[in-house]
Amino acid sequence: MVLNNVSQFGIVVLGANCIIQDNVILGNSEDGLVFISDDALIRSGSIIYSNVKIGKRLRTGHHVLVRENSEIGDNVLIGTNSVLDGNCKVGNNVSVQTDAYITAYTTIEDDVFIGPRAVTTNDKYMYYGAKLIGPTIKKGARIGANATILPGVVIGEKAVVGSGAVVTKDVPAGATVVGNPAKILKPKPDGGQVGNPANLIIRLAFELT
Repeated sequence: MVLNNVSQFGIVVLGANCIIQDNVILGNSEDGLVFISDDALIRSGSIIYSNVKIGKRLRTGHHVLVRENSEIGDNVLIGTNSVLDGNCKVGNNVSVQTDAYITAYTTIEDDVFIGPRAVTTNDKYMYYGAKLIGPTIKKGARIGANATILPGVVIGEKAVVGSGAVVTKDVPAGATVVGNPAKILKPKPDGGQVGNPANLIIRLAFELT
């Protein structure tokens, strides 16, 4: 375990072989608990609030923020400058890329990829006191860079959200959606198939121009 110039508040429990770099803050309450399991690497400038539970082999970039009452599974990457707001649940084998914002009350299941600068939201009516409902991203889904997912939306298992999409409605399992508002990418009329979802997105862009 390596601790360099780390600030700790409340009870902090670290597993074996954790590396905590300079200027990391663990906890924000003297009566709170931070639990981080084995083999974590938390890079400099990151802040993890109290009442957070983290599984094995967490990797963060620099200046990551994880707020209170969040749970993170095993083998999770959270990229530089990303924010995981309070009351979030993140499964195993999840990759959250640089500058992503994961709003409070978001659920991310196992094997999900969140692209850089993707945003989830939880406030449908945008007024003080409104009920906050985060989205749910199901197992194996992939969210492209700069995508925005609106409150309460469910992204189905192994669905793909194209870069820059604004997702206003639930996405079925296995579907690929693109655009603003996001719509399901349909197969070619002749029944032709393109195996790579990225190729489908590129083809649609040409069809729309």
